[in-house]
Amino acid sequence: MEIKNDRMYTKSHEWVLFENDTTATVGLSDFAQSELGDLVFVNLPQVGDAVTAGQSFADVESVKTVSDVFSPVTGVVAAVNEALLDAPQLINENAYGAWLVKVENITGREELLDASAYRALVEK
Repeated sequence: MEIKNDRMYTKSHEWVLFENDTTATVGLSDFAQSELGDLVFVNLPQVGDAVTAGQSFADVESVKTVSDVFSPVTGVVAAVNEALLDAPQLINENAYGAWLVKVENITGREELLDASAYRALVEK
């Protein structure tokens, strides 16, 4: 299981990479994709949708289950990774390369975990 040190994480297994002070990229952690198994469908928000830290903004379906994806930050969706709509397995292949959304005008970073805290969480 890979945990990248350049991002922050949520207790619900999303990662967030801060591009700058106002924009962040969001995806599912390697731990999340391995626990879910083979992903077969991704439901993403639309550009312009508001997202709120701790609230569901998307869902992913695997052969096992459907799971909500929770936003690690509050802001507005600036871009969605449309490649995932046709190829959700890209998340399984490269969890840190297959981002879900880019969020701008971000706030709500208070609950995020750094890589070492996230590693401790998933190793419990």
